[in-house]
Amino acid sequence: MKLRETKPVLICIDLQLGFLDEDSWGGNRNNKDAEEVCAKIIAHWRSHNEKIIHVRHSSNDINSKLHASNNGFRFNPLCKPIKDESVITKSVNSCFIGTNLRDTLDQMNYNTVVIVGLTTDHCVSTTTRMAGNFGYDTYLISDATATFDKLGQNGEIYDSELIHKTALASLNNEFAKVISSKKLFDIY
Repeated sequence: MKLRETKPVLICIDLQLGFLDEDSWGGNRNNKDAEEVCAKIIAHWRSHNEKIIHVRHSSNDINSKLHASNNGFRFNPLCKPIKDESVITKSVNSCFIGTNLRDTLDQMNYNTVVIVGLTTDHCVSTTTRMAGNFGYDTYLISDATATFDKLGQNGEIYDSELIHKTALASLNNEFAKVISSKKLFDIY
């Protein structure tokens, strides 16, 4: 059975301008092409008239690049919603907390979700874990997400690619099927 037969919903997480400022998030972002990959997936979904839900982060910190008063709050032009596409605003790491995402999916009888966006180890991971725990058939697209270097508890710096790969490994076959965009298009 092809993925499209399951009526998959594309959930695009935090594809916002604020994430283009690498220094604000730890620097050394891996997968600098993530938004371009997301844009291709979004275009594919649109060409098949499939449901797309765009989620944006609204930080409570006025100094955050993702605060509603800052330019970084805006959607990245490569991935911005168009008419009739759902937009959900969240203020925590999970797209399910404090939003109507679960109700929207359940009311429309969606059982399959495909997740893309930023960042791998934060909002993408948290949302993927919850989607899997809620029982959705969840796909996470590995090359349609990215992250930044992380500072450890003892001041050590962990490389963004390592953080990305370990986050994906933690999710794969436990909470989601982690696949590449090429594989997504092949099974679609």
